[in-house]
Amino acid sequence: MTKETLADRTDEQWQPDVLGTAYQQRTLPLGIDPDGEGEVVATLVRYLPDAAAPAVEPTVLYVHGFTDYFFQEHLAEHFAARGHRFYALDLRKCGRSRREGQSAHYVSDLALYDAELTESLRIAREETGNDVLIVAHSTGGLIVPLWLDRLEAAGGSAAAGVAGVVLNSPWFDLQGPSFYRTVGTPVINAVGRFRAFAQLPAGVSTAYGDSLHTSRSGEWDYNLDWKPLSGEPVRLGWLRAIRQGHARLHQGLTIGVPALILRSRITKFAREHSPAVDVADAVLDVKQIQRWAGCLGERTSIVPIDGARHDVFLSSEAVRANAFQETDNWLDWLAAYRKS
Repeated sequence: MTKETLADRTDEQWQPDVLGTAYQQRTLPLGIDPDGEGEVVATLVRYLPDAAAPAVEPTVLYVHGFTDYFFQEHLAEHFAARGHRFYALDLRKCGRSRREGQSAHYVSDLALYDAELTESLRIAREETGNDVLIVAHSTGGLIVPLWLDRLEAAGGSAAAGVAGVVLNSPWFDLQGPSFYRTVGTPVINAVGRFRAFAQLPAGVSTAYGDSLHTSRSGEWDYNLDWKPLSGEPVRLGWLRAIRQGHARLHQGLTIGVPALILRSRITKFAREHSPAVDVADAVLDVKQIQRWAGCLGERTSIVPIDGARHDVFLSSEAVRANAFQETDNWLDWLAAYRKS
């Protein structure tokens, strides 16, 4: 009897994905939206260049940030080359998962994401037989530690099959002037509670989007309906949930597994694109990432990447090669640490 492979365990739940023949997607039904926007779903994507190839490393589950979805094929290819199975999750109302009439990325409580994260973890473990490394970017880098903290309290994140976490420019605090984080936060909490879907009045900047997309100054091609150059509208109820998540993080979490944090070395906020935006974080304040990195409650390695963009894996070729090398080095350490 031949050994069963991952391809043998597929079913009609997996369908072709927009990224091509090596990618498949699976819809995760989540029921009625607690925020009143109908039926919600999440979408799990998997990369299967060779379903029969042995998976000798932990399976990767990638979680995107705000105004984002999974399109980073080079990320999947890098991990697959190391021997990892690769999955990516488009959260509810994001990218592949957004349905007509729904407010992009809107949730009133970040804990709502626990449902799709836990189900994705279950599927990835069940299909591959391996523990799972979570890789999360930006807002995903806030959502995931909060989820892991709850998972740890409920019985242990490592016991649930989480091997470790890589956070790529995690959103650990509100950027901008200090009064946004002091007097501004009570206002956000109050107004966000009663006018949840009201949009934050703000000018539009395409600086970061222009640095990325092939239609402007970048090298990356992706769906601008799912990842607009100027970003999605920021709704006050969502921002209230973010600030509540920040407050919980700042109290100190216990995520239960080791973490690697990658960030740019410098921040450059700008209204318009310039070469300076290509070598800095144009979205978050990297000093805040550094300040709050110790709140994860476990072994944490923090690596500044010279010349990195907000998404360090979307930086220029030499810079992202450095980011991948730092990640690989840490993964080698993680493998030895888990055996010790």
